[in-house]
Amino acid sequence: MTGRVPDQVIPLVRRFPALASIPRVPLGDYPTPVESVRFPELDAPLWIKRDDLASTALGGNKVRALEYLLAGVQPGDILLTGGGEGSTHVLATAVHASRLRARVHAVRWQHEMHAISEDVARRSQRECAVVETTSTPLGGILRTLMRRATLGARWIPFGGTSPRGILGHVNAALELADQVDRGELPLPARVVVPLGTGGTAAGLALGFAAAGMRTDVIGARVVPRIATGGARVLLRALATARWIRRTTGVDLPRVRRDAIRVVHDAYAGAYGRVSPLGADAAAVMESASGMRLDATYSAKAFAIALRVARATDGVTVFWSTFDARWLH
Repeated sequence: MTGRVPDQVIPLVRRFPALASIPRVPLGDYPTPVESVRFPELDAPLWIKRDDLASTALGGNKVRALEYLLAGVQPGDILLTGGGEGSTHVLATAVHASRLRARVHAVRWQHEMHAISEDVARRSQRECAVVETTSTPLGGILRTLMRRATLGARWIPFGGTSPRGILGHVNAALELADQVDRGELPLPARVVVPLGTGGTAAGLALGFAAAGMRTDVIGARVVPRIATGGARVLLRALATARWIRRTTGVDLPRVRRDAIRVVHDAYAGAYGRVSPLGADAAAVMESASGMRLDATYSAKAFAIALRVARATDGVTVFWSTFDARWLH
């Protein structure tokens, strides 16, 4: 079973009808809500985009990319993907592929873990048809390349990050633009997201440009500096715009160079390592709203959102990317 409203015209297609030619399988429940939450240390409310509620099967930001990456998948198909041992991308791919009766072969690599990432890893082990785990990221990447050459499976990129997957986050930005137009929230000055492979940030920046919004994207880096940065996110956005033009003939506006900013001190020195900054922010969020944040991604990004909202004028939106509803 796929999303609740498969015949809904998504904002991307409503604004750019030619993009309907790009296959998509509806997996999520949209639009995800926006909420205003008051925190003791802030003079004004901080807004939250609840992408953690994107699907009752398993929410989070990965659902939007998978709607394009899993389009055309047939029952019995084998899909190959990879990521860290506690990767929410691997888990989301397995959960949503199983809704299409496909099977996922995952290659994972070990990294520092915490209680929630261990829960993610255990659920991934159950949801995937095959799981291989290596001791290092390099070993995982090499094993993945070998499996791509020999398995004959459909490849789902790391983090869901490719122009096709990023298209889902372009749609997410246009969805937020619609919510602004309907008066559900004020025009954001900035949106804060966790920054891993960069697909969410790149798609949002491109979508805001397409909507004519001068809303900046702030990425809280949660992976080694060599893996991502502002220039790389901008290049991903530009590459996605070029792919859209080649595929559909649609020209999207160019993303401003200063529209994407990366904050590096959210990173705790290792992927998956708990940061005191993030742990404190997660406690603040749970106390104020009841939401649980994961220590790998969302807690670190929320810490940056609090800091930015406290120090700057204008509306700040925290993009909630982790679905904790299934945790006990």
